[in-house]
Amino acid sequence: MSTSAPTPVSESAVGAALPDFDSAYFRRALSQFATGIAVVITRAPDGEAHGLTVNSFTSVSLEPPLVLWSLANKARSMPAFMQASHYIVNVLGEHQADLALRFSQKVDNRFDALAFDLSRTGLPILHGAVAWFECRNRSRYQEGDHVILVGQVERCQVNARARALGFHGGRFVAIPSSGTQS
Repeated sequence: MSTSAPTPVSESAVGAALPDFDSAYFRRALSQFATGIAVVITRAPDGEAHGLTVNSFTSVSLEPPLVLWSLANKARSMPAFMQASHYIVNVLGEHQADLALRFSQKVDNRFDALAFDLSRTGLPILHGAVAWFECRNRSRYQEGDHVILVGQVERCQVNARARALGFHGGRFVAIPSSGTQS
């Protein structure tokens, strides 16, 4: 049995009932789950950088090293992420709430005056990120109003002395450092 492709299960097969809540209440309930904040960046075929703030980033597998995140179907950057071979996930530090806001809004100048280095594949590694993951765009799955993107991590780096930026209850919060060394 292959584990490389998921087996789709229809909603009727799992007996899903219609929810007894609206999307606003669902969002409020989800806000009680604390998450990290990351900025994911790629380049379109024409070389233009595209990026957005996400809190759906999580690990999938250690062998091979896989991560995932989700992108709204209506996102302006959807075509760039669908065509790109690679993207980079920058996990933001506690002092980078302004970057989280910048990359969550519809602005054309997200990359103006932004401090970064370039990865081996030419993607921006944001200065001050507590970790970054350079990923090959491995697979995509359409689910509801989002696409789930799975990336195979080719390179990563950690700044263990920094405190990560989190999100809980609709607010940014600092996540204490684990104290591990890089």
